[in-house]
Amino acid sequence: MMKFSRSLGSVLTRFAFNHSAASSQFVQNIHTALPLNCEHHNPESATESPADDTQEKRELTEKDRKLMLKDRTKVIPVETSIRYLNSTAYKQTYGEQFVWEQYRRNHKGPFPPRKTRKTCVRQGVISTGNPCPICRDEYLVLDHRNIELLKQFISPQTGQVLSYSKTGLCQKKHLQLLVAVERARDYGLLTFDVPYREFDYSEYAQKSQA
Repeated sequence: MMKFSRSLGSVLTRFAFNHSAASSQFVQNIHTALPLNCEHHNPESATESPADDTQEKRELTEKDRKLMLKDRTKVIPVETSIRYLNSTAYKQTYGEQFVWEQYRRNHKGPFPPRKTRKTCVRQGVISTGNPCPICRDEYLVLDHRNIELLKQFISPQTGQVLSYSKTGLCQKKHLQLLVAVERARDYGLLTFDVPYREFDYSEYAQKSQA
C-alpha cells in the first residue's frame, strides 16, 4: 500500500510539473505573439503615464529652444536690425544705455586678459557661456548703414572707435566694427572731425619778401 501511494504521488508530481511547463510555454508563446505596443508585453509601459510623455516633450522643446537661442546661422538683414533699435523690445532690454555698458567679461583671476577671445561663434553656434555684446544678440548687425549702432562704439570726445577692452567685443566683431565704421565714413554716413590748425600767413609773406 505504501509503494502504491508513493508511485501515485510521483505520477501526480510529474503530471503537475509537465502541466506547469506546458502552461508556461503556452504563455510565453502568447507573449511573443503579442504586438510590441501591447501593455501586457512590456510591463513598464503600463506604468508610464501621459504626464511622463508630456514631460519628455517639454524637455525636448526646452533643448530645442536653447539650441535655437545659440544658433547663429540665420542671416538677419540690416533693415531688421535698424527697426529693432527703434522697437520697444530693444528699450525693454537695454533701456537708455548702450548695448555694451552692462556687459561684464568672464575671466579667471582679478585682472582681465589684455585681449578678448577670438570669437564667440564657432560652426554657427555660440561656443561660450558669456558671449560678447554683439554675439549674444543676433539682431545687432554691424553694418555701415546701421548708424545708430555704430555710434554706440565711438567716443564722443575723440571720435575714435572704443577699444575692445572697454566694450568687451570679441576680436572678430571688433574687426567687423572697424570695417563698418570706415565704410560709413567713406560713404559720408558718419561725420568725423579733422584737426584744425591756424596759420599766421604774415610770417610766410615776410619770408617771401626777404
